[in-house]
Amino acid sequence: MSGTSIKSAAELKLKNHTSLGQTLRNSLTMAYRGLLKIRRTPEQLFDVTLQPIIFTLMFTYIFGGAISGDVASYLPVIIPGILVQTVITTSIVTGVQLREDMDKGVFDRFKSLPIARIAPLAGALLADTIRYTIATVLTFSMGYIMGYRPEGGLEHVALAAVLVIACSWAMSWIFAFFGVIARTASSVQGISMLVLFPLTFLSNAFVPTETMPNWLQWFVKINPISHLISAVRDLTNKGTVGWDLVISLIGAAVIVAIFAPITVRAYMRRT
Repeated sequence: MSGTSIKSAAELKLKNHTSLGQTLRNSLTMAYRGLLKIRRTPEQLFDVTLQPIIFTLMFTYIFGGAISGDVASYLPVIIPGILVQTVITTSIVTGVQLREDMDKGVFDRFKSLPIARIAPLAGALLADTIRYTIATVLTFSMGYIMGYRPEGGLEHVALAAVLVIACSWAMSWIFAFFGVIARTASSVQGISMLVLFPLTFLSNAFVPTETMPNWLQWFVKINPISHLISAVRDLTNKGTVGWDLVISLIGAAVIVAIFAPITVRAYMRRT
């Protein structure tokens, strides 16, 4: 290989490395922009601050006595269920806000800046992990105030929190895809709720699977949300790691592997 060829290869490698580093920096900057939006418009956090409190109180006192005999016995069942339902539902906001920014022409302005084209999308997905974290902390805190004492210990509670946040981040790729291809933000929210509503309520989040009709038990047992809830219950209530955790992680990886490339491709075409 000639000296010129070696030099060209080295320059190309350096350029690719620089481009990757720039993309990462730009993505973090866009994530910081998302956090600034939350600080300036704190009402964006109403769903992750009020929903865990209202849902925990409402479902616990409505179903607690009927299902477990008393509220204290129902808390180990309902807190993991409310946690997963709340955080997964919060991931819808990713697609809704993405569509709103695209409708307002924000992404058109980003195209005129010397930044990586993928940075606004990546930054939005990163920033929303803060929302998932807030919802997770508030749900566990509300449960603790009501008397919930996870027997798995603090380390397993933290692991359960990371698991839920990671799976919610994976789910956000689905709603980001809806945000890119949909025409309006309201349609993104409508489509997303049609997907999540049956998955979250037709699960083992609120009642034991055994109490359901046989035909419904079949769906609940294969529902990925049920596996995630069971994994969180095993971690928080028993301090154990089972197949439900493995299935949840595999499911999250499959979602990212499928929806991340098609979302990025659709986003690049639109921008």
